[in-house]
Amino acid sequence: MHPVLGLIGERRAAGSRPGKRTDSRRLALAIEGGSSRGTYSSGMVLALDELGVLPAFDAVYGSSAGALNGAWLLCGRSATGVRTWWNPEMMRRIINPLHTLRGRAVIDLEYLVHQVYSVLEPMDFPAILANPVTFHPLATDADTGLSTDLHPFLTDVDAVKIALAASSAMPVLAGPPVALGGRRFVDAGVAEPLPFRTALAQGATDVLVLRTRRADEPPLPPPRVHDVVVPRFLRRYAPGAIDAWRDQYRRDLEDERTLATDERLLSVRPPAGAPDVVALERDPAVLRRAVELGKEAVCVVLESLREAS
Repeated sequence: MHPVLGLIGERRAAGSRPGKRTDSRRLALAIEGGSSRGTYSSGMVLALDELGVLPAFDAVYGSSAGALNGAWLLCGRSATGVRTWWNPEMMRRIINPLHTLRGRAVIDLEYLVHQVYSVLEPMDFPAILANPVTFHPLATDADTGLSTDLHPFLTDVDAVKIALAASSAMPVLAGPPVALGGRRFVDAGVAEPLPFRTALAQGATDVLVLRTRRADEPPLPPPRVHDVVVPRFLRRYAPGAIDAWRDQYRRDLEDERTLATDERLLSVRPPAGAPDVVALERDPAVLRRAVELGKEAVCVVLESLREAS
């Protein structure tokens, strides 16, 4: 059994809870971003929630859509979170290329955080702050290009909402950087789409990584149009993040090598042949299927725990 799975199994069997551990290890959950590809990790966190696995973890790290899904998990409402992905009316408001005709961003983070997550399908923000499993949404500092853990800024409900927007502020598509704590941030995916490195740097001994790319979906260089349009946007709004953007492909390849060889890390990925979910996908059938496959992927991995018990 993989060491990460072994630790989860041991903690579940012992009824271990954060702050009352009998082992000296630190287990983190790291959730990949990817805009609409986050439907896969949404299904994955739903499985963890329904299986009662969350108390085995000490911290949850999320990038972009991964931060959104991590927040749903920590507030105990992941079943509500998955519904937002395939609600056609909501998705048309959240992601709409026609917004540009009105001078607005394609991705409406204001509507997502302050309407969907606050009114229409409310997230329990106080529960996130009170959870002993700590929340670490990541974002990219617009002036330094460094991946930044926003956990220190999470002092109240409004700060959590802003942090979720900052983590998901995709260059060009979501508008200018989001201000938080006197700093400015863009999407976590610019610097750290797979948030396991920050988790390890902060003392994690074991990390379960929820992926939104299939095993048969290798990293690719950004399309030429992205390599032209995005740096132009970053020069204007987030000049410090240009180098991080240009380094993405090399970093993605390095991350894949690390995930394949480091026994501290265990990846759960959508199965080969799963649907391609593009960043701005809005088709409810595709998104619902991605949630279902993500949930199944986690259930298959954790099945080995049941068999071993």
